[in-house]
Amino acid sequence: MEYRFTPRGVCSREMIIELEGDTIKNVRILGGCAGNTVGVSRLIAGMKIDEAIKRLKGIPCGFKTTSCPDQLAIALEEAKKSMNK
Repeated sequence: MEYRFTPRGVCSREMIIELEGDTIKNVRILGGCAGNTVGVSRLIAGMKIDEAIKRLKGIPCGFKTTSCPDQLAIALEEAKKSMNK
């Protein structure tokens, strides 16, 4: 399943998530800090959705209350909900 998400309050413009069941197959983040977004994407490839959400949710970026990892956790929560419909 492919899920597309438009993040809010961060530099990245779009997150494209590929899932196989409850496992993250691949993540592409368009925009944002390339080194960080590519690094996060590679680190969570092969990880279970719930584990990635647990690790990424709530991470701030500087003085912002959200970050690309936090927005990715929100995207994964939404993708999970859409799978269960």
